[in-house]
Amino acid sequence: MTADGIARALGGRRSGGGWQARCPVHENDGERHNPSLSIGVGRNGGAIIKCHAGCSQTEVIEALKARGLWESAEDSQTGKRIKAIYGYTDERGELLYEIVRFEPKDFRQRYPDSHGGFVWKKHPQQVLYHLPEVLEAPIVFLVEGERDVETLRSWGFAATTNAGGAKAPWLPQFTEALAGREVVLIPDNDEPGRARVLTIARALLGTAARLILLEMEGAKDITDWFNAGHSEVELIAAVEGQEVNQ
Repeated sequence: MTADGIARALGGRRSGGGWQARCPVHENDGERHNPSLSIGVGRNGGAIIKCHAGCSQTEVIEALKARGLWESAEDSQTGKRIKAIYGYTDERGELLYEIVRFEPKDFRQRYPDSHGGFVWKKHPQQVLYHLPEVLEAPIVFLVEGERDVETLRSWGFAATTNAGGAKAPWLPQFTEALAGREVVLIPDNDEPGRARVLTIARALLGTAARLILLEMEGAKDITDWFNAGHSEVELIAAVEGQEVNQ
């Protein structure tokens, strides 16, 4: 889109040889409500943008992309496309944020900006995936990624994870959400995955009603395990006897 088109879409106004508009990254942030985004025309006819309130160019471009207002040569060269979107909600089922999975493999977090677009940042309120189901279930499977959660749900199990993969911190509110429940911990079959599960197990000791640690030998994760031909009956049988003493 042209500089003029971006300015009009953002409700901008003329300023010298360019335009001024509210930055899409923080346009609803009270103290930073004034137009801070400069939009100009480069030598090649493309748009030049700069947020004078401190947002990086990357942040602004991602916010514009979310609204369909920016397309760059870099996007076509990398060939990245959205493969899956996983929504995280509060306990009432209201969307807080999404994890967007790209192909080639990459993950980004975003949350709605209340104007039909997204802010491509980590949401300040982090929750467990499918939180309403977690709060209703007596037994919850805890895995590393959203894909594995959806695999387990397709087989009839309540399952969850936290955003960010093996290196993401385990937060107190995650432990609180699992209080009083039987939790089946299934790590990815690698060192980061096993280290993550041990950290979570320590946090849940004394809070969860029961902890079960289950490694899926011969498979990278639970999705690969099911794809290898295993069934929900086998999973239930495998769970028995695999307990973390409290």
